[in-house]
Amino acid sequence: MLTVIPDLLAPAEVARLRALLAEGEWVDGNATSGTQSALAKRNEQLAEGSGAAREAGALVLDALGRSPVFVAAALPLKVFPPLFNRYAGGQAFGAHVDTAVRIQRGSDFRIRADLSATIFLEEPAAYDGGELIVEGSFGEQSVKLPAGHAVVYPSSSLHRVAPVTRGRRLASFLWLQSMVRDDGARAMLWELDQGVQAVSAAMGPGDAAAVRLTGVYHNLLRRWADL
Repeated sequence: MLTVIPDLLAPAEVARLRALLAEGEWVDGNATSGTQSALAKRNEQLAEGSGAAREAGALVLDALGRSPVFVAAALPLKVFPPLFNRYAGGQAFGAHVDTAVRIQRGSDFRIRADLSATIFLEEPAAYDGGELIVEGSFGEQSVKLPAGHAVVYPSSSLHRVAPVTRGRRLASFLWLQSMVRDDGARAMLWELDQGVQAVSAAMGPGDAAAVRLTGVYHNLLRRWADL
């Protein structure tokens, strides 16, 4: 399941992130690559552990935590500290699958990467190319969103970033471990959640059907949650 999250970041937050990234130290993007990814990846990445990276990452995590769409779609259990990358001058990231287990450098923090997320920090008109292309059961999906918008998709999917031929593509990216490991089960819970919200909005949260559907949702989550 691929889910777009509009306006995850407010314009002021995007501006603050851009200012932080402009001051930060940038390194070869393969600093965090696995063996497969290193063969396909050409970009730059904000140095992990720097003051700019910590402040920027905290801002992104705060935005994710207050987004009901993100929480409902991802059902996050653990989130890897956000990273930041940029592409320019023809840089791209060829087709790859994200590493299954991510370990934070210098710590024992680790997650199973169930979902990947990209938060766009440049307006689409500011650069050519740079689409995130995700291959799923329904074919390819090409994603290029306004600044502040995010997309969440299965880490197990084959995906790539098209070459940036003009301007600069700036983004945050991260991985997370979901309470529900199976993507199909997560997708059903998402659809059920959206149905509950629709019924509650139309009939009121105390409507008997809304109450029953809410109970079904939580009982399925109870059955599938891996904590």
